[in-house]
Amino acid sequence: MARDDEATASEHEGVTVVPHSRDLRRLRSAAADCIRCELHTIGTQTVFGEGPRGAWLMLVGEQPGDREDLAGRPFVGPAGGVLDRALEELGIDRSEIYLTNVVKHFRWEQRGTRRLHKTPTIEHVRACKPWLDAELRSVEPAAVVLLGATAAKAVLGAKFRLTAARGELVESPLDVPTIATVHPSSVLRSDDRTAAYAAFRDDLATVVGLRPSART
Repeated sequence: MARDDEATASEHEGVTVVPHSRDLRRLRSAAADCIRCELHTIGTQTVFGEGPRGAWLMLVGEQPGDREDLAGRPFVGPAGGVLDRALEELGIDRSEIYLTNVVKHFRWEQRGTRRLHKTPTIEHVRACKPWLDAELRSVEPAAVVLLGATAAKAVLGAKFRLTAARGELVESPLDVPTIATVHPSSVLRSDDRTAAYAAFRDDLATVVGLRPSART
């Protein structure tokens, strides 16, 4: 029997086992075969996190969207464009951060020729949470930003209210400075995109001062 830190994902009583490893490549490879919930049957592929081990900042969203599902990469669609713009204005290079989602498969429903986002359930979040926990152990970020209510509640608990504490440093079980803000997709849905974007960027600015001068 393979040791946990050498194992790839395997089925154990119908549930994919998350390897006990800090190797992101090994975790990504294992997650590609994940069947911990039924979303693997409708998603094109697992969309695992992206970025270097040792990244000082981890950003955690809800789930991949249509573009991400097809590309197999997080935050490459319209919402990712909003995020990239804000990061650039704040002097944060995407190559120095780790981007991921709480849920690794795209949940959607068909509307004509379009695949529309459908919010994952608490069962989906719980099934996928061990992958996020493994990413956190591997990356060991100096700060975490939770993007959207689903991500915030997955980490901070069901009672957390994003509207009451967005952009503020909050108490977190992660033991690193943590803030929660809206998902960048909400900027695109806003009636006043200019104001929504400015507020989103200002929330992200909270973590700029937390960047260490060097990471080992």
